[in-house]
Amino acid sequence: MTPEEFRQAGYAVVDWIADYWATLDQRPVTSQDPPGAVAAGLPAGPPAQGEPVEAMLADLDTLIAPRLTHWQHPGFFGYFPANTSGPSVLGDLVSSGLGVQGMLWASGPACTELETVMLDWLAEALDLPARFRSAGAGGGVIQDSASSATLVATLVALHRASGGRWRGVGVDRRYRVYTSTEGHSSIEKAIRIAGLGADGVRLIEVDPVTRAMSPAALRAAIEADRAAGVVPVMVVATVGTTSTTAVDPLPQIGPICAEHGVFLHVDAAYAGAAAVCPELRFGHAGLAYADSYCFDPHKWLLTGFDCDAFWVADAGELVEALTVLPEFLRNAATESGAVIDYRDWQVPLGRRFRALKLWFVLRWYGVEGLREHIRRGVALAARFADRVRADDRFELVAPHPYALVCFRLRGPDGPNEQLLAAVNGSGRVYLTHTRVAGRHTLRLAVGAPQTTEAHVDEVWELISRAAPVGPPG
Repeated sequence: MTPEEFRQAGYAVVDWIADYWATLDQRPVTSQDPPGAVAAGLPAGPPAQGEPVEAMLADLDTLIAPRLTHWQHPGFFGYFPANTSGPSVLGDLVSSGLGVQGMLWASGPACTELETVMLDWLAEALDLPARFRSAGAGGGVIQDSASSATLVATLVALHRASGGRWRGVGVDRRYRVYTSTEGHSSIEKAIRIAGLGADGVRLIEVDPVTRAMSPAALRAAIEADRAAGVVPVMVVATVGTTSTTAVDPLPQIGPICAEHGVFLHVDAAYAGAAAVCPELRFGHAGLAYADSYCFDPHKWLLTGFDCDAFWVADAGELVEALTVLPEFLRNAATESGAVIDYRDWQVPLGRRFRALKLWFVLRWYGVEGLREHIRRGVALAARFADRVRADDRFELVAPHPYALVCFRLRGPDGPNEQLLAAVNGSGRVYLTHTRVAGRHTLRLAVGAPQTTEAHVDEVWELISRAAPVGPPG
């Protein structure tokens, strides 16, 4: 493909994406076809000769797009959002076009330095503690996801707890990580990958109302483990849990970690974005105790996947835990100690120029534009919660501090399961479910960029009509 051919094909692809966004509201949110439909529509093997981009776009229209779950759809209320935006797509396009491999400062100086500054910009926008800024001992880096951030934090915590002697499975001491029963599944996966096994994580009970970690239960667990010869390594506290967006109480958890010398990682994958709004920073109270912190701009901050912002208070500790320097990566800049090599801040060696899309998003929207986006989502969720609260057939099952509403029909699980299936079967909206205190609970997460009051009212009308008439019993 010559530069001129690329130019013409690029125009066509951008037009296709713009048309896709413009017609999202006219499409079913989820695919109506059975499993195997896409595979059945593809040729048995690759083409012998090249094909024009027009043929590829035609197949996008007929084969691919109708069989997607449309995460940017204004009726998508399932899971947490996975936002993208025009500026993000353009930043990704530039990144792909440059093809930079940013493993070392020397392999892409601008790639590294822009990322450092973007993480400082984000830290300022969220008003994170000064210890996470690159001007001091700490700093930030882009990981692919909060799952990877948790894994990196686990490895650093093990390095600290073992006095730098952690070498994985087979060590002669037992180590343990703590999180609440509402913590994300990626925490357990990180513990397994790190070599601690299923016994390496201890789940701490939560408050039955707030669904947040109990500090008293955490303290008791740590003290019991220490008495049994187990080494407490890390506590993972969550700001905005996946099921209900509960906020673990950092002002109480932090001092417990400090008292016992336990690494504190804060996972704010979804809710961290809300901290661009000063009135929504309540989840960050006590964050000064944290050794590391992360959130996903690719969830609620209009930046396409993958982009997790991860900060540490002690970058030297992180690098010491993860660095492996073969001869073929040695270079004068690294040896000088004057640069950051982000390969030492993550598990993989290679890395894309992800800071570009973050740069484009921050510059296009500005902090005020991002605040407007977050506030709109919170207001729409509150609008929906008001509808639920006013209908005696339903109950809200957890607080909704951000843009997720957890609700259910009063009574047994069966009608709730049937309600969810009926609403999702409409093709107009998509919700998911969780279990809260053992009860089947519907989740409505607002976040798609095109969602308006009309879409929130529509989903409530669908739910209200599909629900049984009259209160239960």
